Amino acid sequence: MLFLFSGCAGDINVLNQKTQSPQLRVHYIDIGQGDSELIQVNGKNLLIDAGPNDSKDKLLSYLSGQGIKKLDYVIATHPDEDHIGGMSSVIKKYNIHKFYAPKKTSNTRTFESMITALKRKNMKINVPSPHATELNLGKNTTAEVLAPNSTDYEDTNNYSVVLKIAYGNTKFLFTGDAENESEREMIDKNYDLSADVLKVGHHGSSGSTSEEFLNEVNPKVAVISCGKNNKYGHPTKKTINKLKKKGIQIYRTDIDGTILLTSDGSKIAKE
Repeated sequence: MLFLFSGCAGDINVLNQKTQSPQLRVHYIDIGQGDSELIQVNGKNLLIDAGPNDSKDKLLSYLSGQGIKKLDYVIATHPDEDHIGGMSSVIKKYNIHKFYAPKKTSNTRTFESMITALKRKNMKINVPSPHATELNLGKNTTAEVLAPNSTDYEDTNNYSVVLKIAYGNTKFLFTGDAENESEREMIDKNYDLSADVLKVGHHGSSGSTSEEFLNEVNPKVAVISCGKNNKYGHPTKKTINKLKKKGIQIYRTDIDGTILLTSDGSKIAKE
């Protein structure tokens, strides 16, 4: 059974047939308590984050299972271990066209391993800039960076790269661990945050997904990436209640496993 909904309009309809040749595939990979998303469109592959250290084998196995031979773009949203744990392994295994990360360092072994892996391949880190950095994902597709909008945050989470991908009339927003401060900056700058699908910030923590931000995005579907019975209590009841109150369809990797959404440019389906 398949859930289908039109981009930017209408309710979710349940249909028993597959969409005609979906062109965009978005995988919210179940890698436990962390984040990793694979976006495939027009023969191009984009990986956002690489989960925690203890899930790197699971991530590499999943990417191999999808027949991935190269990665056109890789984004490390910020240097926390649950987002870059598997990154050094990904860098070692795949040819990567461009690697993006915010201008934020860390003295952890995980971060140092990522930097070492990049150096061994003579790769540099491209620092993304809102509305200045666009990823070329081919026809009918735009991918633009909306955050971070500052270079001086107390909380590392706010350095998170926020990316909006539009394919035809369908839109997806990826927020890393961006907290309320980063959300507020995007709102204040009048960025178009509207999206059909929201990757919920910081695994559904109470410090992200403010009421105002949720109103601006106005998604039909929310995806939460988190581990079963994680010690942080993610996602929080507060965040879940906000989503439910708005009638947003919720998918969670701790409950649903890997979530695959496809788009034909007008409709999004869950496979």
